[in-house]
Amino acid sequence: MPAPTSLWFGGDYNPEQWPETVWAEDMRLMREAGVTLVTVGVFSWSLLEPEEGTYDFAWLDRVLDLLHRNGIGAALATPTASPPPWFTLAHPDAMPVTADGVRLTHGSRDTYDVCAPAYREACLRITRELARRYAHHPALVMWHVHNEYGTHTHSAHAARAFRDWLRDRHGTLEALNDAWTTAFWSQRYSAWEQVQPPRATQYLPNPAHLLDFRRFLADAMRAHYRAQRDVLRAANPAVPVTTNLAFGSWVPVNPWTWDGDLDLVAVDVYPDSTGAGAAHQHAFAADLARSWGGRRPWLLMEQATGHLGNRVRPKAPGEIIRHSLTHVARGSRGAMFFQWRASRGGAEQWHPAMLPHAGADSPVFSEVRELGALLGRLADVRDAEVVEDAAVVWDPECWWALQAPALPAPDLDYPAAVRQVHRALWRQGRTVAFASPHAPLPDLPLLVVPMLYVTSDATARALAAHVERGGVLVATYLSGTADEHARVRTGGYPGALRDLLGVRALQYHPLDAAEQVAVRAADGTDYGRARAWSEHLRVDDARVEASYVGGPLDGLPAITRADRGAGQAWYVSCDLDDAALGAVLARACAPRRPAPPPGVEVVRRTAGDESWVFVLNHAERAVSASELGLAEDGHDALRGTPAAGRRVAAGGCAAVRVPRRP
Repeated sequence: MPAPTSLWFGGDYNPEQWPETVWAEDMRLMREAGVTLVTVGVFSWSLLEPEEGTYDFAWLDRVLDLLHRNGIGAALATPTASPPPWFTLAHPDAMPVTADGVRLTHGSRDTYDVCAPAYREACLRITRELARRYAHHPALVMWHVHNEYGTHTHSAHAARAFRDWLRDRHGTLEALNDAWTTAFWSQRYSAWEQVQPPRATQYLPNPAHLLDFRRFLADAMRAHYRAQRDVLRAANPAVPVTTNLAFGSWVPVNPWTWDGDLDLVAVDVYPDSTGAGAAHQHAFAADLARSWGGRRPWLLMEQATGHLGNRVRPKAPGEIIRHSLTHVARGSRGAMFFQWRASRGGAEQWHPAMLPHAGADSPVFSEVRELGALLGRLADVRDAEVVEDAAVVWDPECWWALQAPALPAPDLDYPAAVRQVHRALWRQGRTVAFASPHAPLPDLPLLVVPMLYVTSDATARALAAHVERGGVLVATYLSGTADEHARVRTGGYPGALRDLLGVRALQYHPLDAAEQVAVRAADGTDYGRARAWSEHLRVDDARVEASYVGGPLDGLPAITRADRGAGQAWYVSCDLDDAALGAVLARACAPRRPAPPPGVEVVRRTAGDESWVFVLNHAERAVSASELGLAEDGHDALRGTPAAGRRVAAGGCAAVRVPRRP
């Protein structure tokens, strides 16, 4: 088995898709690539339990024994994300129901109703059998529960569970009617049985109803995970338990609430961009994962060796390595992929893999081998702390609320707004800690609150306290607008943050796609042009940093700053491009170090009396150690060479180890 201090490297291994004659080649190539961990059994339920109550573990026994003999650990999965056909036939009511009332049928993964009693019991049965048989197997490194929680359902099972959840949350029907503003459109409920999931309806649904249902689904997914986790922990408390969290608009999971349930956070990262966009999305996801776990251990559980999307494209030479090291630099315990060997058939037969269809003599596998060797040289960074420079508030509940119809504009994109803030900080060389608005805020000098539409009174007080203590807060448009029930706060926007920011927006002015308004400071500083959004702002207790030039808001404030206690609270009332937003953030709170050259990512970690500086050069030109301010006495652990005079080639990487300085 790999030493416990090594980094994990590998991917999903699906030997059941291949004849056993292939398994020996898999072991040889895994050793050649430096694989230390593979995920096994994620989609194997129909093989492990071919009939209800009848189990066949012989093939899995052979696989785990083979891995152990070859020094490769196993993240053994519970296969509950894909119930077998016999289960579907026996329990058709355990299939998910869409908002349109259509019951889905077997034929894909994730076809289950997380609220169906038959499904939950079947999941526990197969989990108990796996725990009984393998909890002390020498290949077992961790348990991997389920896969990418996120299936929606609007079934009768969900309706009953939703009503129970609402009773616990609101207590009484009177409180529910108040929270949901059911006086509008005669929606007042007089009995709990009248409350249903937000199924398809004639016109616009109730936004508070939609938001609470997403919260309910998130809690239902978490309860499903916890039930399996408890079985596995009871069988062997020494084996860590996790699940792989996905990121997307379809995911009804709030990772902030899972922190205490996961022994380490594990994430799947599949950018929808290429080039610099993909590089940033990997950094964004890595910072989220580290933050979700409260800076505890976390793991990149899945990524791809190619670009996914409407076209499956190969990554440029060096991208597999750079994307993987981005995660290691930001705290991951390793780099994993989906999957080890590319499938010949099935729905994901064209999903890129570590060992592609072309085989071991392919450019992809050559780079995979190189990555395995590099990770083997980074074991000492495993427990080093990531140095963070700024914080950004991220709230999935706000995301869900802004997915409701009938908002002031149809193109309000919460994750895009959060990613833009992170991207601006990333380009300045700052490493971001994400923060939940419902937990203590990080003690960092700059806190950015992008588009926090849903803001509770408690969150508003926490933000004010951060500023009073000397922090700099930058809030962007729409923040503070609604309370935790998605009810608009009256008296002028930005609602809960009016007093803190010292401004009052009398009207929102969404802009059409072709409409833009210049934003300029009194000293002539040009902040580009507002796009998509602007506000009619009145200053009560703040200073104007920049104003609108032209358009219906000509001469009115666009960006403001208020002194509060020992800190400052800035408000950006419009949607700016990346360069302008970056300029605002730098003016509000200057980075502690000069920005790296464009396209170069620099991340720092510290441990004891030494520091690590990761340099990931996504640019098309080499950069020198002096350009990056690297210490003369540094040593590049990846190449085994001194950092002095070193150049990081275009597309190259470095991990410079230096004595820690104040």
